[in-house]
Amino acid sequence: MLTTSGTLPSLRLTPLHDRDREPRWWRSSVIYQVYPRSFRDLDGDGLGDLAGITAELGQLAELDIDALWLSPFYPSPQRDGGYDVSDYCDVDPALGTLADFDALVAAADELSVKVIVDLVPNHCSTEHVLFQRALAAGPGSPERGLFVFRDGRGPSGELPPNNWQSHFGGPAWTRVTEPGGAPGQWYLHLFDSSQPDFDWDNEQVRQEFERILRFWLDRGVAGFRVDVAHALIKAKGLPDWGGRADGGSVPGYPFNDAPMFGQPQIHDIYRRWREVLAEYDGERILCAEASVEPLTRLADWVRPDQMHQTFNFSYLAAPWDAAELRRIITSSLEAFDAVGAPTTWVLSNHDVVRHATRLGLGANPARPGDGIGPEDEQPDHVRGARRADAASLLMLGLPGGVYLYQGEELGLPDHTGLPAEVRQDPTYHRTGGARLGRDGCRVPLPWTRSGASLGYSANGRSWLPQPPGWAELSREAQREDPASTLSLYRAALALRRAHGLGSGSLAWVEDLGGPGCLGLVNNDVLVLLNTGDAAVELPDLPVLLRSRPGTSAPHVLNPEECIWLQTEDHGTTGP
Repeated sequence: MLTTSGTLPSLRLTPLHDRDREPRWWRSSVIYQVYPRSFRDLDGDGLGDLAGITAELGQLAELDIDALWLSPFYPSPQRDGGYDVSDYCDVDPALGTLADFDALVAAADELSVKVIVDLVPNHCSTEHVLFQRALAAGPGSPERGLFVFRDGRGPSGELPPNNWQSHFGGPAWTRVTEPGGAPGQWYLHLFDSSQPDFDWDNEQVRQEFERILRFWLDRGVAGFRVDVAHALIKAKGLPDWGGRADGGSVPGYPFNDAPMFGQPQIHDIYRRWREVLAEYDGERILCAEASVEPLTRLADWVRPDQMHQTFNFSYLAAPWDAAELRRIITSSLEAFDAVGAPTTWVLSNHDVVRHATRLGLGANPARPGDGIGPEDEQPDHVRGARRADAASLLMLGLPGGVYLYQGEELGLPDHTGLPAEVRQDPTYHRTGGARLGRDGCRVPLPWTRSGASLGYSANGRSWLPQPPGWAELSREAQREDPASTLSLYRAALALRRAHGLGSGSLAWVEDLGGPGCLGLVNNDVLVLLNTGDAAVELPDLPVLLRSRPGTSAPHVLNPEECIWLQTEDHGTTGP
């Protein structure tokens, strides 16, 4: 236990993770997710664009990030926020041109920031030329073989081929009208009916996506975040399933026995992609969005011949509880260390309620895909902001890779008051409003204290309205405020780099402050988080950073606060 005088002879540590012996950028990276539609609108049409991202790269580079991850910017009818792709090798005209993309990559390179792009291989848009050809070609054609078309059940094929449900609600099958006008086959769409699934058992599909990989690698991208990476291969025969991919009334999402998720043959696809990336200079990476549990199974995705990283959804879903945080961090590091891969940490993204809101809710926060509306219990914004800053500081003190979602460095909450008439998420529309969807976490960013869209758009237009109170959360308002969330992130990211925390070690500090306190040492930084109800006495060590500056006595850690202290280096380098 730490003594009251602050000396360290009795510090009791439980080593867990050794210092990284393979210092590559992606093993300790800080990657900033940009949702282009909501980042910055430079041409004034109310929709963010690539030129807007390029214009603000300098402000992002000040965060000392390693890379940008761009959510889809491809041509799309925007039925699912760009994840319904109609052309994988171009830019949506509303967001810019390929020349704008090249300019963005070049500008990022000047700032030593890499660019990672979102790849959506499970499905495309019904407007994609390959799907349009499949509709025109008819049953049994090679064109239809690129997608999952099946005859229906029932005397005249009037029933879907199986009982699978869409992630967004309703059946996962839609029946087509054949070229002659008669009702025909059904196509599978695990998401919206405008997003037909590819058939990844077809070698032509695999070749097409290798072509797409090379197209963007040739333009200088540093890698790919792979959307729904667990769903490409479906079980033979497409058997009925007792679960519900849309959640339904069945607990336990994600479902590990689902015939459309996590099939073992999927790993051969990513082994081949790893070979494609290895053909290029530099370290190009793959990161999986894979809803796979337990963590020991997820680790199979990041063995040395497959993905470089995968999102850690177990950590994202962790409650505000020291014991549970310790359990998840421990199991994460153990699972990924076993296969020689880095662990990643994430608190927010474009699919979940922002953590500044989630941590201000009660014991049952919304699950992925479900937002919060005006009729729901509203979060405690003050508590949520305090906890979010503390949670962010804990996350940035962990070894491994970190993903930041645009606006979290401003402490932005979800927009929980969006009216029904502005909602665009297909989840909302396919469930008749029973599930609100993800619009609340996708609201355009505030850049300035004033203006109709707080600096987001050149003329004040915005595809989603911003909530009241965001002016004081804008980048302009926070930029020179030493007590702001933006200042906290900038300081934490600079210290993370200076102390090598991303490639550092981790040992748990035992018997500190009671069950509500979590303590760890990473290299020469002592990280302490207080999730309990009582203040905790601190050792007499230099304070590097605290999540609530100026609100505590120098050697007291308040509830809902995290602190970094300078200590001796307890890291190990392994055998």
